[in-house]
Amino acid sequence: MKTWRRGLFGAMVVLAAFGEVRAQEVRDFFNMVVPSGADPWVYRHDDGWYYVTYTTGSDVVLRRSRTISGLGGAESRVVWTPTPGAPFSRELWAPEVHHLRGRWYVYVAADDGDNANHRMYVLENTAADPFEGAFLLKGKIADPASDRWAIDGSVLRLGSGDSERLYFVWSGWEGDVNVDQRLYIAPMSDPTTISGPRVELSRPTFPWEKAAGPPTINEGPQAIVRDGRMFLIYSAAGSWSDSYCLGMLSAKADADPLDPASWTKTPEPVFAGGDGVVAPGHCSFTKSPDGTEDWIVYHAAKKPGSGWSRSVRAQPFRWNDDGFPVFGAPIPPDAPIPVPAGEPARLRLEAEKARLEGGAKAVAAEGSSGGSKVVGLAGAEARLVFDVAVEKAGVYVAAVRYRTTVAANVRVAQRVLIDGRRAGTIAYPDSGGGRWSAAFVRLPLAAGANRVSLAPLEPEAEVDCLDVILDPLDPGPADAPTTPKGRGAS
Repeated sequence: MKTWRRGLFGAMVVLAAFGEVRAQEVRDFFNMVVPSGADPWVYRHDDGWYYVTYTTGSDVVLRRSRTISGLGGAESRVVWTPTPGAPFSRELWAPEVHHLRGRWYVYVAADDGDNANHRMYVLENTAADPFEGAFLLKGKIADPASDRWAIDGSVLRLGSGDSERLYFVWSGWEGDVNVDQRLYIAPMSDPTTISGPRVELSRPTFPWEKAAGPPTINEGPQAIVRDGRMFLIYSAAGSWSDSYCLGMLSAKADADPLDPASWTKTPEPVFAGGDGVVAPGHCSFTKSPDGTEDWIVYHAAKKPGSGWSRSVRAQPFRWNDDGFPVFGAPIPPDAPIPVPAGEPARLRLEAEKARLEGGAKAVAAEGSSGGSKVVGLAGAEARLVFDVAVEKAGVYVAAVRYRTTVAANVRVAQRVLIDGRRAGTIAYPDSGGGRWSAAFVRLPLAAGANRVSLAPLEPEAEVDCLDVILDPLDPGPADAPTTPKGRGAS
């Protein structure tokens, strides 16, 4: 395990033209890991990388990050673009990347432009590194005897080695009409093939599951197996509504997962909105870098009534004495929380303590990191200049805490300059009606002092602080993170 160094950064003081600018080493983050996106899937492989997918609508983008708190700055590759005019060419939703039996697989829902034709498809990559080789379409994954509407497919794994058993779980329609979405399970003979009939495990029955219907919704099943129990955590209520939340099915690990009687549904939501967090749902689960903590990664609406305009958050959860997960309440992004155990520290630079040029100014702001924010980043000469000193050269993932005040469909962006040279662009998706969010950029920094400037391109964004994750990647050009498109990513 890599040991993250303290020392230089803990008491760093950088002298700037207008006095003393302090950069503080911190081990916390504001709970916003992707500023715009939906249906997040995070898998931590034994190579130490977190592999990430979420809905783009038009293709499958694979991302990888060394940290959970910096997922928004992940390296990204488009690993599959469907053939135009095919039954799977449109409305690609909720892709998941799995490593099963020595190969990589992506499960993704797609259709031909007509939602009624949504089905699940599977891609395969035989390379050891999923950023190498190619993901090839293996075909549709369905119960041949009941090939109905299907989305949000995932895999439940039980046992290991020669005794490993795979099951496909998904959300589907009972027939050909969108009355409700139910959860189904079927056995798999291999990672690309369903080998038995689908079995219904759950349909919306409680009022909180039926909220905002019809149609009523059970979707996004995610499996956890731990200490003699298996769980399916699923999303309920209309995904377009403020009522979206998480429910839970549980069973003993030695029970037959294909028997509906093995499963018990919890009568209340296990994760629901509150304290300013709206419609948390469609989650996945992973471990902290050191393996000691369990984390849930989920999306939530950017503001009340924003529907499919969502962002991605992450927080730890615990287990009770009976062996059940306890997710608690969603943590709002208004105050910092500890980074996952084993993640490196961050260098936090408050915007109001940076050099302000061309009309940029600091004003007091509730909910800001240091009590103030920087506004006025709108004129051609406006600049927000941070002095960033690092021990090692490399590409650093950085997060800018910001908020937008213009209409949600207006593009907001800034140029990023390092020592006066153009180093890329940072986009600021709608933050949700003046709420705080975080946008990510990859900065190629030299060892020692670097002057990182933000300069306006589009309408103004207000800036709170800059966090630099102290984990340099190999030196190279900074590739800006991919901004997701499509379902729930406006």
